[in-house]
Amino acid sequence: MLQLLRSIKNKFTPEAPLPMGAVAEREADQRGLPAQDPGIEAVIAACTDWLRAAQDHSASADGGVARDFSLVKGWATSYPETTGYIVPTVIELAQRQQSDELHQRARRMLDWFVAIQFPEGGFQGGRIDSTPRVPVTFNTGQILLGLAAGAQHYGDQKYLDAMHRAAAWLRDSLDADGCWRKHPTPFAQPGEKAYETHVSWGLFAAERVAPGHGYGEAGLRQVAWALTKQQPNGWFASNCLNDPVHPLSHTIGYVLRGVLEGYLLSQRPELLAAAVRTGDALAAVVGADGFLPGRMDSQWRPAVEYACLTGSVQNAHCLFLLFQLTGQQRYFDAAQRLNQYVRRSVKIEGPKETRGAVKGSFPVNGDYGRYEFLNWAVKFCIDANLLEQDLLKARHA
Repeated sequence: MLQLLRSIKNKFTPEAPLPMGAVAEREADQRGLPAQDPGIEAVIAACTDWLRAAQDHSASADGGVARDFSLVKGWATSYPETTGYIVPTVIELAQRQQSDELHQRARRMLDWFVAIQFPEGGFQGGRIDSTPRVPVTFNTGQILLGLAAGAQHYGDQKYLDAMHRAAAWLRDSLDADGCWRKHPTPFAQPGEKAYETHVSWGLFAAERVAPGHGYGEAGLRQVAWALTKQQPNGWFASNCLNDPVHPLSHTIGYVLRGVLEGYLLSQRPELLAAAVRTGDALAAVVGADGFLPGRMDSQWRPAVEYACLTGSVQNAHCLFLLFQLTGQQRYFDAAQRLNQYVRRSVKIEGPKETRGAVKGSFPVNGDYGRYEFLNWAVKFCIDANLLEQDLLKARHA
């Protein structure tokens, strides 16, 4: 009854008026994307600056990266999960730019992980101030990517020790059939998740740093399980945070990247074949202007009218990888269109809160990250543009 009364109250309680900045952004997006593509270099530079700002202005001020900047609420607290896979991106940027400052930022993130790791090896779900504070499979796998990168590049024993604890916890909590079920996130719909191939990627990273502990083998067992959820047309069932019938392009990007990383580790041909099935479907659905629907059904038909920009750049990166592996030009072309679409949405001038930021949705009032600029969208935008830049340079060498 209490829940019913709350739902009735919520139904008839008017929403608070949007701040002027949110209204202005929505109205601008309703006019469509800007025609001008700022270009790869300008967007990478602006996005890198935004990550700096998100670390410096996190509401929890702990060395992690703020989950988002909201046009309604301002800067959020730090988000362990996505800070985890931001670390390898910051390290790569630091190496490319020979930047001690970016290396220091990466180490602040890594030191924070060491401080917040549970004794058994897992990491919490949600933002750092979210409750319940319990170890979660998915979040641990994403932080493992950062710990493996930190152990590899900095040679610091505390990062290596934390990496082993996280990887062993994931390895040992995997069910016999290759699915993780014991430590689900309390912040998504219950049930099996094919996109936890992205957790397996963390195990593959740990395997490369410290082979011989069964990390890679455990990850490959999970990828094999995930492939039981793939249809002949490349679509994956059980593959969304909250709507498996209409999965986000974001979680499609997660599952595809995990399958590709499994292939890169193992060279198992069935994994490349599975990635090709999904990649072919994605390449076919990307519009001439680079629009990719934010949600799709099992026949790859649009389920929403907005783009999930995170998913767009994630899938761009995957399609670039498929181009590298197969030489098929259609993957490169579709990936380039996806990147161009997202770059057109990125401001390279203006206040630090929005310059170099990437929206959850375009338009900004779409239902993924509504009125928010997400730190993981920025991370994947940088990654996809770095890879496009490298491929273009190789082509013209």
